[in-house]
Amino acid sequence: MKNTPESDYTLRRELTVPRPLTEVFDFFSRAENLEKLTPAWLNFRIDTQLPIEMREGALIHYQLRVRGVPLRWITQIEAWDPPFAFVDVQMKGPYEIWHHTHLFRETPQGTQIEDIVRYTLPFGPIGRLAHWAQVSADLKKIFDYRQKRVLELIQQTTGAPVHRA
Repeated sequence: MKNTPESDYTLRRELTVPRPLTEVFDFFSRAENLEKLTPAWLNFRIDTQLPIEMREGALIHYQLRVRGVPLRWITQIEAWDPPFAFVDVQMKGPYEIWHHTHLFRETPQGTQIEDIVRYTLPFGPIGRLAHWAQVSADLKKIFDYRQKRVLELIQQTTGAPVHRA
């Protein structure tokens, strides 16, 4: 993976939910749940026929709109280690590099979910300017929404409080 200080970014998020590890992993490993975790303003839609057999090498095709611009995105499951981790990488889409690691750990409070997204924008200095002006804030909003929805969905099923890390 290309790693240059001026164009490589990392977004990290952690959340602990009061549910068993296998249950949480199962929820995240069903591609159709991605639509439940994505803000409506992205007009996100999975084009691959559901259900998708999640495994190393699986391809998932999406459509979405970013600031009104229609995009097609293809990700591939690069690593699959149930119930502890999986990694999806962009094969086609708006980023030069998109490498999203999903980690799941059992804790005394339930399951800790950690997202680590390493990404690089195309177009050198223009990409860095776009990151500063908009992309970074958009990704933070998307992942804030994702955490909020996970909290809502978990609380709907348990009624138990959820802890942010």
